[in-house]
Amino acid sequence: MRIRIVGAGAMGRGIAQWAASTGHTVELADVRPEAVREALGFVASMLDRAVAKGRMSAADREASVARLVPLADPWAAGPDVELVIEAVREDLETKAEVFGKLERALPASAVFATNTSSLSVTRIAATLQDPTRLAGLHFFNPVPLMRIVEVVPGAATRPEIPALLTALVEGCGHRAVTVADTPGFLVNHAGRGLVTEALALLEESVAEPAAIDRIARDVLGLRMGPFELMDLTGLDVTAAVIDSIWQGFRHEDRLRPSFLTPNRVAAGLHGRKTGRGWYAYGDGASGPAPESPVTGDGERPVFLVRGGRPETAAYEEELAGALEAAGVRVERGARPSAEAVVLVPVWGTAVSAAVAADGLPRERTFGVEVLPAAGRRRVLAVTAAGDATAARDARAVLARGSGDGEPYAVSVVRDTAGSVAQRLLSSVVAVGCSIAERSLAAPADIDLAVTTGLGYPAGPLAWGERVGAVRMLALQRALHATTGDPRHRPTRWVTERAALGLALTDPGTSPADCLG
Repeated sequence: MRIRIVGAGAMGRGIAQWAASTGHTVELADVRPEAVREALGFVASMLDRAVAKGRMSAADREASVARLVPLADPWAAGPDVELVIEAVREDLETKAEVFGKLERALPASAVFATNTSSLSVTRIAATLQDPTRLAGLHFFNPVPLMRIVEVVPGAATRPEIPALLTALVEGCGHRAVTVADTPGFLVNHAGRGLVTEALALLEESVAEPAAIDRIARDVLGLRMGPFELMDLTGLDVTAAVIDSIWQGFRHEDRLRPSFLTPNRVAAGLHGRKTGRGWYAYGDGASGPAPESPVTGDGERPVFLVRGGRPETAAYEEELAGALEAAGVRVERGARPSAEAVVLVPVWGTAVSAAVAADGLPRERTFGVEVLPAAGRRRVLAVTAAGDATAARDARAVLARGSGDGEPYAVSVVRDTAGSVAQRLLSSVVAVGCSIAERSLAAPADIDLAVTTGLGYPAGPLAWGERVGAVRMLALQRALHATTGDPRHRPTRWVTERAALGLALTDPGTSPADCLG
């Protein structure tokens, strides 16, 4: 296929490398001729690196470079061009001007694709004389390494074009997911679950950014915590995406932005690129403050509240066994002794509610996370009435490990509905399920796009399925009831599948399935 790429910046040059190295002839153009020269040099250097690392032969490198055709004029006639991929700046008027000129220069048979990450494909197409020829083809940076592409048909896109683009993408070794033309498309939309909930936790002073990041990594198994991710992406970019998606979905509570971000953006606290964001960077920066050492009495006995609830029962026994194996005295009576610290496994509820309901000693009753940890970390939740010495002792007890001699890190957070990890996970799953229930993308595509594009250990539907639909529903209901915040309301997708015994990953039967 002969492909013209207009825009030789980071995305354009990445797309050019990807297409040329997989056998396509690529015309590379930009309004700045020097940008094309720089892009060709960059692509050649990347291919040289691939040869040096043994990922490409020297002959394939030469053939790929030969397939790159620099254009002096982006609007030059191109009777053999079959596809145009636009990769200019994110501005509707600019993109409309580009496609308008291309429409006059290229044959009607050429398919147009925009690499927009945030603009409406339908609105861009509406500026053309023939809006049916344009679709979205959203790549991620760096293109050769991020092996996922969103194919986004606009409202008027001809039905054969998404299939053509999907075949192109998958023929070049990437995975394609078809996504509705909605704010944020799929990956950016799904990614709001993590960062918006992390910001909400910070708003409520549940924990500091470093603590939330540690829990996200060591309990949930994420590669980066949400605040580390915002610093990497740039808070200015993240805040703009959060706002645009929230506004695009007409102020959906689940996607609600935080009041914390506008002032930080205005102050230039954007993250790595400005030297300071949630963390400091550059010369002399020490990174997040180290965790405080464990100083309490690890010999203190523990009373573990066993509520007989299916959501926490398995963990209660697992934790009791692990602590006993580490030499901790776990009390088995009906009430705690006067010296024991009391641990309450929570699932969407607050420790303070358990203190009030069960008459537990408020000064020495604390919450403990029940999600199985991806790493060696436990989480202790402290209420406003907790005694600081008792809390230090409870932390020391939880740090004692599980009999293998290796201690646990223990994060201390403020009591909240559920816990930090549960709220983050519930939000990720809820946003993913809301995408599925609106039919914005197929369940399998949602999970594929999130694991590939965001690097999560599981897609939101598969992650929720690991927990189980019934248990996820109990968590969402408890969070909603405890907080009264509509951001936590159960999704129809989870509610329905819990009632029917379907997996969260199961697309189920649609009315269309019954008409064939």
